[in-house]
Amino acid sequence: MNLMIHATWREKLSEEFQKPYFEKLTKFVKQEYGKNICYPKEKDIFAAFDHSPFDETKVVIIGQDPYHGQGQANGLCFSVSDGIAHPPSLVNIFKEIETDLGVTYPKSGNLERWAEQGVLLLNATLTVRAHEAGSHQNMGWEQFTDAVIRKLSDEKNHLIFLLWGGFAKKKARLIDHSKHHILTSGHPSPLSANRGYWFGNEHFRQTNDILRRTVNYSINW
Repeated sequence: MNLMIHATWREKLSEEFQKPYFEKLTKFVKQEYGKNICYPKEKDIFAAFDHSPFDETKVVIIGQDPYHGQGQANGLCFSVSDGIAHPPSLVNIFKEIETDLGVTYPKSGNLERWAEQGVLLLNATLTVRAHEAGSHQNMGWEQFTDAVIRKLSDEKNHLIFLLWGGFAKKKARLIDHSKHHILTSGHPSPLSANRGYWFGNEHFRQTNDILRRTVNYSINW
């Protein structure tokens, strides 16, 4: 596994990289990429960190697993590469932005444009075997990404964590509620959204309101 990761994150996570579980995880990922088709591309495993350096991160969105279809995953949760059809959850995210902020539905589902504004698009598990959802869960990635969330919570202030769905909401226990903002709702997947747990959450509007109030900043969603 290529451990090329943005210098700000390499410094913050240096202890994590030395732990026995991460050594085992690295061996597992190398074996998986050597034997099977896995996503995202190896160079994009840490893309979320490369596009949103530690010092510039202002918003954190937590996903569960990378997309496991061909050409979909690009290392950013909920994001797909340019020219790839938008998965249902991403369609619902864009629909909510459309109604919440009046932003025109975009052609590209590539969310690098968000990441480069300080939105960390963090999957709990950073790799997956092709067409096998959850195939790299419980191998160490969750321990690593939980450490990322704790590091952000401990060392930064006024972050906004967007926790969508039951899995993401469980991460609230890692966050200092006294100095960060946590917005929760149902997951944007059709199953949740069509039951009324996603649409109308106004998270994108609320996020920008908080950012303007706390750091005089806003995200161009």
